[in-house]
This record gives sequence, C-alpha cells and structure tokens, in this order.
Amino acid sequence: MRIATFKLNGQRHVGQVSADGKHVTAFALTEDQAHHGAQPIIDALVAGHALPELAGTPHDITHVHLEAPLPVPRRNVWCVGRNYHAHAKELQASVFKDSNTDTKAWPIVFTKVPECVVGPKDDVHLPGAAISDQIDYEAELAVVIGKGGKNISHADAMSHVFGYTVVNDVTARDVQMRHQQWDMGKSFDTFCPMGPWIVTADEVDGRNTRVRCWVNGELRQDGPTENMIFDIPTLIETISRGITLYPGDIIATGTPAGVGMGLTPPRYIAKGDVIRVEIDGVGSIENRFV
Repeated sequence: MRIATFKLNGQRHVGQVSADGKHVTAFALTEDQAHHGAQPIIDALVAGHALPELAGTPHDITHVHLEAPLPVPRRNVWCVGRNYHAHAKELQASVFKDSNTDTKAWPIVFTKVPECVVGPKDDVHLPGAAISDQIDYEAELAVVIGKGGKNISHADAMSHVFGYTVVNDVTARDVQMRHQQWDMGKSFDTFCPMGPWIVTADEVDGRNTRVRCWVNGELRQDGPTENMIFDIPTLIETISRGITLYPGDIIATGTPAGVGMGLTPPRYIAKGDVIRVEIDGVGSIENRFV
C-alpha cells in the first residue's frame, strides 16, 4: 500500500495511491487528523485497527499537490552518516578522513529538525553565500517506524518497520564542518525533501533496493542498499538503545557515493539546479533549488 499526503483546493488530505500510481483516494479523516499526514494511519494500523474508510472518488495524482507523507514529523528525523562503503571511501580525502569506516564500529547518527521537511516537488531554498556556499545533496532511503519500542534487537528490528519513503538529506557542508557536529548544517529550512508517499513494508524490502540521484539530468549517485555498512536492523537496534522509538519516527539510512563534496573538484548545488532522487519500489522526488 502507498499512503500519500496531498493538498486539494487548499485542504490537506491523506489518501491511498492506486497500484499504478496514477490516482489517490482520500481517507475519511478529520481536518485535525489530516494535519499530521500519514501519522493517524500508522497509529491505527499499529494499534490493530482497520484503515479509515476511503471517502469520495479517486483524484488524478497530477491534479493534486503532493506533500511530504509526514509533513509535521512528531520529532526530529533520525539520520545516519557515511553508511555506504563507496561513500565512506570517497570522503577519505575530505575533512571526514579521520572518521571511522570500520564496519565493526558504531554508526554515525545525527538528526534534522522537523521544520526542514518539505514535499517531493517543493522548492528547496538556498540560504545565500553569506551563510553557506557549499550546499550538497544526499539521496537516501528512509525507514518509517511502525511498532515502537526500546532496546529493539537486531532479530526483531524489521518487524518494527512500517514502510519506506525517499529523502534528500540536503547539507550545508561548510556549516557542518564549522560546528564539528552535523545537526545545524543539516537542518536549514526546506533541507529535507521527502516523498512522494510511504510504501508499506509488505510491498518493498529496504534491504534490497537501489538508490539513485540525478543533478540536472546527470546521474550522480547509484547504489544498492545491500552496500550499506550498517544494515537497517542494525540502525534500528542502535538508535533504540536506551531511546524509545515511536510509530511514525523516520530514519534516513545514509547515502551512496557520488555526493558533490566527493567529486574532484567538489560540485556543490547552484541556484536553478534540479535534483531527482529515485528508489526502486518506492518512488521519486524532484526538487528545484532556488
């Protein structure tokens, strides 16, 4: 099942997307429920309740404005740094050369504030050169947690996955380096395009898919999720150690090689660039940088 959040005639709705991806039918939700996007659907299914009824007729998906499936996440988006072997290698010549690439070490985990989330076709706003002139892209598969929990074991972790969505973990590299931590350089307004919907875990296995990214039509990133240093169960196990995960929590799982910082010379995002991120079995997002 694909669950999308969208606006029609200025009102937010949450709906089920047809198998061919061409239509979306709204669930019968109150305005307050719809404000939270797919969250009430996740909560209902995790609690063992039936899906809300579908209301009205299907809408042509090109006639609605798709938003992030969770447009107001309940808290920060969990993110993982340098989680693909080739990406870790490409940054060995960068300021991150001393960071640990040992597959037996801990994952690098940081967060992005909820307010940076925008929709799958929304503009991303460059902050201006006085703030940062090294804006980079990072195509990522994001896990959406279903059943919550703390101290989740590796063996049980996949049973806590509700589904998957697509994220571009946009990053101000100079800010990331300046502060010697990652949250600020990752959390500028609009720096987390997400969508186009959530695909439930019964339809796709995030451990066996492919992440790609194009910049102005040029393929820059192309990596299978099997190449993650820390797999999805390990990420869930790690992040839930001593910390309760809740339904609707989002974990961006890291990016393959090919980011702008890793190129020689580096190629950062410029005004007018259009970046498309696509994940097999999930969908694609495409955002213009303005």
